Amino acid sequence: MAAVSNPSAAAPAASVPNLRDKLPKLEPRKRRAPPGSQVAPSTPALPPPPQQSALSFQIPTRRILSPKDHDLFLSSPTYDLILAFVFGLSDSITDVPTTAVRDADCSPVVTSLVSILDEAESLVLDTPPDDAEGSRFGNKLFRTFLDKAKGASLAWHQKLGVTSPDAVAEIETYLNHSFGNRSRIDYGSGHELNFIMWLLCLYQLQVIHKSDFKALVLRVFSRYLTLMRAIQSTYYLEPAGSHGVWGLDDYQFLPFLFGASQLLHHPFITPLAIHQQLTLEEFGHDFLYLDQVNFVNSTKTVQGLRWHSPMLDDISSAKSWAKIEGGMRKMFVAEVLRKLPVMQHFLFGSLIPAVEGMSEEYPAGGAAGADAAESEDVCGAHGGVKHENKLNSWGDCCGIKVPSALAAAQAMRKQGGGEALRRIPFD
Repeated sequence: MAAVSNPSAAAPAASVPNLRDKLPKLEPRKRRAPPGSQVAPSTPALPPPPQQSALSFQIPTRRILSPKDHDLFLSSPTYDLILAFVFGLSDSITDVPTTAVRDADCSPVVTSLVSILDEAESLVLDTPPDDAEGSRFGNKLFRTFLDKAKGASLAWHQKLGVTSPDAVAEIETYLNHSFGNRSRIDYGSGHELNFIMWLLCLYQLQVIHKSDFKALVLRVFSRYLTLMRAIQSTYYLEPAGSHGVWGLDDYQFLPFLFGASQLLHHPFITPLAIHQQLTLEEFGHDFLYLDQVNFVNSTKTVQGLRWHSPMLDDISSAKSWAKIEGGMRKMFVAEVLRKLPVMQHFLFGSLIPAVEGMSEEYPAGGAAGADAAESEDVCGAHGGVKHENKLNSWGDCCGIKVPSALAAAQAMRKQGGGEALRRIPFD
């Protein structure tokens, strides 16, 4: 007898969908590029200095007063000029130790520049701080030093061969700003940049030449660093921007860019060597990076970069100096030139020109921007335009007051501890 099929039993099997045909095909996941892995910015071609007859000198003023002004700057020839000059200086010292540049290798203008910085340090020694203030914040005698430096400026520039009063009035603005802020008595990477812009102005005037670049970094900029350490230690300059240069250092940035270039292909000093005190002491005089790390360590109580300079500690794990040098280039672009809260303080004149269409801070006959930039209301309204400080995570483009890490030397002397620097806790 034939078997009778059960249609009710077959029905459920026929109604079950075949999910195999509906599942999407598996595809390999695209890996995202890790943060900061973009190619490091290259060095643009440095344009020749302008024709001297075409120059019309002017007191530098602030011109980046809005995001639109900043965008105009970032697409301007002046942006490329600054990048070409700073990166050109860095390229000139690739694999060159500091002590490789001898006195005989320096041109007369480089020798004069070092002499000017020597005289500036003499002014520091002639203007001791007022110990009666008894504060770890900035000492007001710093302003007296600035007045003396400004008074000596004409003679300094004449020593360099700059005799035009109008030319001196323009380029001395950058030098005067490179020592720190008169009102807040602080110092940061923006002031350091002003020193490099002073050198750029001298290049634009054909006082210095590309052949001087190596000595400019290893003799002039290196001397500027020791001068600023003396100023910071004497007048307890506060770190500008509250917490230093992005965790690298309380004050400086360029020693790390230039220093990474010096160590780019070093045969045995690795990035991890910054944790070895013997290496810092033995080779610090030859490499700006190591020297700056050694100085940072000397100002802290807690031992170990991981505690007081976490970014320096993180960077030390890089596989090569090439990674660090490229990262410093990206940081200079991203955290200085492309940061509106930083660049709103930048000054433009005829040698470092603004772009057509950028705002003007003051009407004709008004106060000069260079002087007003040091005024107490630097973060207030200027010419009807306020600083764009909202982009700063602290809500204050100029930061909050932080006591100087070097001011403890005063307390040490009062306690009879001699002149040695006393380490203090990090901020």
